[in-house]
Amino acid sequence: MSDIEVTDNTERHRFEITSDGAEAGFADYELAEGVIELTHTVVRDGFEGQGIGGKLVSHALDSARSRDLRVVPTCSFVKGYVEKHPEYADLVG
Repeated sequence: MSDIEVTDNTERHRFEITSDGAEAGFADYELAEGVIELTHTVVRDGFEGQGIGGKLVSHALDSARSRDLRVVPTCSFVKGYVEKHPEYADLVG
């Protein structure tokens, strides 16, 4: 099992995920008052099919919830994730 870590790189406006220290992907976002727009998600080559994207997006959504932010899922991956995980549907607005 690899060591997965997700961090919020506020300077670059993105959540970044690493697997065993290697950059595995990121999710870009834009912040406005009370809203986070998740605009683009990338999983690096060699990390597809390992659940990296799901872990990344769930962390971003959990972060939005903890910060009491509404979510605008512009990214198609994020939209699909929310559709498959209705526990996050209340964040979308």
